[in-house]
Order: sequence, then C-alpha cells, then structure tokens
Amino acid sequence: MGKKSCSYTPDAQFAVAESTFIFDHLTRKVYFAVAPIFPGAKTDLIEMIEGIDPEDDEADELEGELIGAGDADRYMKGVLRSKVHIMDGDIFQVVLARSAKVRCTNPVGLYRRLRRINPSPYTYLFEFGGLSIVGASPETLFCAHAGKLKVNPIAGTCPRGKNAAEDDALARAMLEDEKERAEHVMLVDLGRNDVRSVCRSGTVRVEDFMSVLRYSHVQHIETTVVGSLREECDQFDAARSVFPAGTLSGAPKLRAMEIIDELEEEPRGLYGGGIGYFSVDGSADFAIAIRSILLQNDVATVQAGAGIVADSDPLREYQETERKMAAMKRALGVAE
Repeated sequence: MGKKSCSYTPDAQFAVAESTFIFDHLTRKVYFAVAPIFPGAKTDLIEMIEGIDPEDDEADELEGELIGAGDADRYMKGVLRSKVHIMDGDIFQVVLARSAKVRCTNPVGLYRRLRRINPSPYTYLFEFGGLSIVGASPETLFCAHAGKLKVNPIAGTCPRGKNAAEDDALARAMLEDEKERAEHVMLVDLGRNDVRSVCRSGTVRVEDFMSVLRYSHVQHIETTVVGSLREECDQFDAARSVFPAGTLSGAPKLRAMEIIDELEEEPRGLYGGGIGYFSVDGSADFAIAIRSILLQNDVATVQAGAGIVADSDPLREYQETERKMAAMKRALGVAE
C-alpha cells in the first residue's frame, strides 16, 4: 500500500493457549482446561483454580480525557473525494474511517464497562505487554465449523429510539432507505463471492436477509451467508477468502483499500482486522475488529467508519461515525 500503510502496531499477533479458563454464560459454569502435551499441565490447572479472585468489582468507573477527536471538516472532505472516485468509476463504495483518542490506564475496567454498556456477540480483552485490545464487536468476519463457512455482513445503520415504538420507526425507515438497501445488497453480493471462492458449487445460500439488530446506541441491517467448504479448503483458506471484509473496505476491495490509504489520516492498525482463533480441530471463529479499542502508552484509540456511496451526505456519514463511537466513548468515561 502507500505511505501511510505502515501501522504502529503488529500486523498480527497469535498465541498458543496452554491453559484456558472457560465461563459458560448459559449454564453459569466455569471450566478449566490445559493441554496435556505441555509439561506441568496439571500444576498449571491447580494454580489457575487457586488464583481465582471471587471479588466482584464490576463497579469500575472511568473518567476519560479526550485528547484528540479528529477533524470533522477533513473527514467530510474525504467523503466528497470518495464520491469523486465513485463518479469516476474507480469504485462502487468505500468505507471511510476516523479515530478519536482518550487517556485511559485501566484496560480491565474498560472491558467490564464496555461489556455492560454494549453487549455484543463478541466481547474480548487481550493484553500483550504494553498493548491491550478491548472490544464488543457485532460482526462475524468468518466462522468455520464442521466443514461449514459463515459470514454475516452488516451494512446499514440508524440510531436507537427513546422507546420501542421509536426503535421500530427508525428501523423501518432504514430498511426503506434506498441508499441503505443498495449498499447492503452490494456488500452481501461481495460476501457471497468471498464464500463461493472456497465453497462447493450450489451450497452457498443467504439466510436472514436484511434482519435488524439492535445495540446500545445503533441499529444495523445484517444478513447471513453460509456455504460448505470444498474438501481441499480449510479454515486458513476461509480466512484468506474473506479478509479484509468488504463491509470494512468497499467494492472492489483492492481499489477501495488504495483510496482508504490515500484519504484516511493514519494507519488503521487494529480497526477492520480480525479477533478470534484457529483451533486444532479445523474450526475457526473471528470477529471483525469494530467497536474495538486499542490501548497503548495510556492512550485509547477508538475508530469507526461509514460506507460511502454515490449519494452519501458528508454530514450524515460523519454523524454515523459518531454514533458508532458513542458506546466506546461512554465506556471510556467521555461525556456524550
């Protein structure tokens, strides 16, 4: 990519889990697992059990200091430049992102708050030395299990209402919005093409087309695409086929990524990447790194993007990024 494509964080970081603490939210049971191939596995298991802290300190309070919110005018000018690329025929759509920075020294407390404020299918906290990742992502990058591959493109956003009736009205308006529908259908088609590239002919299908999902501050349109992996393809082939997600880059992907590199202020780093695991049994499950916060040197970086199409309104797209950041800022203790 171009001059800004060099991130300040590792491109990828993986770990082999020798010991695992598993909490089943459905049964409320705790499990401990260690891999017997590792020396001292039994000792590790005992130490894990003895090291459990029963104290419930869910009441973490954070008072974040906003130290950088990005330039709204610059972002909106980027939207206009994106529309020029679209009118010139370079792309059909591009996801343009922006960031904000907040002072924060407590990743564990931040995780607890974000989990409560914005419950999501994927919540996570990773700590790698001086680098921490906290997130509550609504979107699957890909899930491979028992020979099946699943992705769930999310495209289309509107705010939450003050009550159920307002929620329904806003969701209905979103579903009837031609821009939102066209963008969603285009990205579902892109997801189908990604899945089809590694799946058996005739097995790729669309499920739950354009369903509405509700989160703490926004509502989204989501569709599920599934298929059966070809015999010669595994979870790593699946990862290559879908990454990066069209819902975080654009269409066509390569040209959209070049335009992202041209227009965004800084490298994306974590944003739009994947958070998940590859298992020895051939399965894998990754979330897209959205609604995610990167902490480094006591600074938390939050990022959000909006899908830009031919009839995008710059102010509306900027406001969409603000709504997507809202839960993260609230978790960080920054007043909305």
